[in-house]
Amino acid sequence: MNPPCGRCNKPVYPTEKINCLDKYWHKGCFSCEVCKMALSMTTYKGFEKKPYCSMHYPKTSFTIVTDTPENLRLKQQSMLNSQALYKEDFEKNKGKGFSFVVDTPEMQRVKKTQDQISNIKYHEEFEKSRIRSDAPPPENRQDEGQLSGPQTLSQPVGQMRPAAVAPPGGLKRYQAVYSYTAAEGDEVSLQEGDLIFDVEQIDEGWMFGCNQRTGQRGLLPANYVRPV
Repeated sequence: MNPPCGRCNKPVYPTEKINCLDKYWHKGCFSCEVCKMALSMTTYKGFEKKPYCSMHYPKTSFTIVTDTPENLRLKQQSMLNSQALYKEDFEKNKGKGFSFVVDTPEMQRVKKTQDQISNIKYHEEFEKSRIRSDAPPPENRQDEGQLSGPQTLSQPVGQMRPAAVAPPGGLKRYQAVYSYTAAEGDEVSLQEGDLIFDVEQIDEGWMFGCNQRTGQRGLLPANYVRPV
């Protein structure tokens, strides 16, 4: 027995049968529900098991809910219920989310490493600000106490330091007003009061000269000395 057509309910024979949208259709009956334009298996769009063309395919619409007094009451009730559930869960889990960390030797080692990394970052930022200033910070002055243990001032990250190239002879003399420990092999260490001969300005931050006390020749920070 041949199945009925989805539109005209007449029997559909195999030679003209289209099986689509859970129904059988005559080729001539398979058309848009609105404009009756003939459709095919590649051009139709189904909605509620009915064929439509692209132009008349039903669009999905959204419903706007008005804030009526009843809706506002339900919204407030939902918020109160949520707060009650949150408070209940909080009371149940109180004290369960914290654990005490034993101060083991391994934890002490990790803590010490983190402190060292923090100190390195601090000194890098400190060196950057020191180079940009006209005078070194008070910590470098000898009259405020010697620093505990040997310390080496590291070159600030990102700052270009000129190469130690001996300039032509000069007669300028400078005196160290602060102590300085050489950080590189081509730099000169200073003590407060040292006399520096044959000084030549390299750039805004560095000079080249000879320390009379040690006989060393090389680069030295310009803001650590003054002309005499």
